[in-house]
Formats: sequence, structure tokens, C-alpha cells
Amino acid sequence: MLTFEKGAALITGGGSGIGRATALMLAKAGTQVAVADIDPVAIQQTVSDIEGLGGAALAVPIDVQDKQSVDDAFEQVEAWHDGITILVNSAGILRMDTFEDFDVETWNQVFNVNVTGSFLCGQRAAANMKKVGYGRIINLSSISGTRAGVGRTAYGTSKAAISGLTRQMALELGRHGITANAVAPGATTTPMTNEAYTEETKALLLPMIPTGFIATPEDIANAIVFLASQQARYINGHTLPVDGGYLASGMLQTGSISLN
Repeated sequence: MLTFEKGAALITGGGSGIGRATALMLAKAGTQVAVADIDPVAIQQTVSDIEGLGGAALAVPIDVQDKQSVDDAFEQVEAWHDGITILVNSAGILRMDTFEDFDVETWNQVFNVNVTGSFLCGQRAAANMKKVGYGRIINLSSISGTRAGVGRTAYGTSKAAISGLTRQMALELGRHGITANAVAPGATTTPMTNEAYTEETKALLLPMIPTGFIATPEDIANAIVFLASQQARYINGHTLPVDGGYLASGMLQTGSISLN
């Protein structure tokens, strides 16, 4: 059974997808959860669902790419609960275009949300975690940060940067009782990925996934919640692929031998 340090969890991108699933799981485990998102309607829905389960939650508006908004959000959470012991940086955006056609404004937007947002929230959380000598930071990377995909010029590169940022956090914060890890989801059905996973795309993708199915947000949240637990105390600086074996897969046929 997983156990968690007393304190609050702050989940960015908690209004939908993986962030929402993580917020609900942590709440079920007895953690007080601050649900942060740029969408006020979505965060209120997540909070209402947590309260319906008998949990404690706080709706926190945030624009992770804006430092003042991040500071305001953390002040709101700190006023609600003194100690933030878990941070999940789940806020992210996906913009798709070919490498040659990708415009710099969209590139900057993706990096501002996906990378700078995790950096700003990580900095702010670390300051609070150092006060209590304990913390868990989980960043959302992606298998797109390891293996390129058509149209993911900015997204994939930003997720590779998240893995590097995670290692830096792990190195500098570990001595303070704070671990930093990243989860790299494989193909996962979320509101953000609906556009990317057409039926045609799924038909091409599924044979490359050894488990033979596309993940749900809950499949990814299970890994995040483990890394947020006390039991993960010696796991630090890693990026964990949760991808059904996609990164491990290779040729489906060699000579007369084929995988049926």
C-alpha cells in the first residue's frame, strides 16, 4: 500500500486528462489536492468530483508560463495548506506542423507552457519543500522526447528538455529530501491528443505497441502516483516511459519469422 507524506499536492493541468486523473487518484489516497489549470470551469469540475469522493481540494487558476500567475497560485495554496509536498507538472500543450513550416511564435508558446511552466512551478515548489525537508516533483515528459514523430517539432523537443530539467532538479534538490522524476507517456487518449490520434493514425500505431492498446489517463496517473509516494524515495532523476512497450519494440518480421 502506497503512503504519502502529510501536506498538499499541487497538480497543474489538473482540469483534464492525465492531470485530472492524477488529482483524483491522490485524493482517493487521502492527499489534499490543489487543482491548478488555466480553465476555471474544468478545475472546478475536478474539485467537485474530489469533494464528491469525500476528499479535500482547492481550485487554483494558473497560467504556468506567467511567473506572477505561478506566484499567485502558490500563495493561494500555501494559505490553504502550509506544506506543499507533491508537485505534478502536468500542464502542457500540443501544436503540430512539419519542421519546415513550424512558426517561431508557436514554437515559443509550446516551450513557454511545457518547459518554462515546469521550471517556474518547480522553483516555487522547491522553496516550500525545503522548509519541510521533503518533496516529490513529477514532470510530464513524453516518448516524443525520445522518439521523433511527424508534426511534433516543438512538442517532442520540449519534452526532451523536460527530461534534462528533471535531472537538474534531481541533482540540486536531492540533498534536501526532494526527489524529481519525469513520466513519459506513450500514446494516451486525452482531450489534448484527440486531434493527433485519428482512426488512420491508430491503425498505424497499434501494431507498434506490444500491449496492443492506447493508454487511458489513469494508466499514466498510476505511475505518477507511485513516484509521488514515500515508497519511491530512492528513485531520483529518472524519466519513466509508460508506453506499453513502444520504445522497446522493433521489427515485426525477420525473414520467415513474423509476429502474428
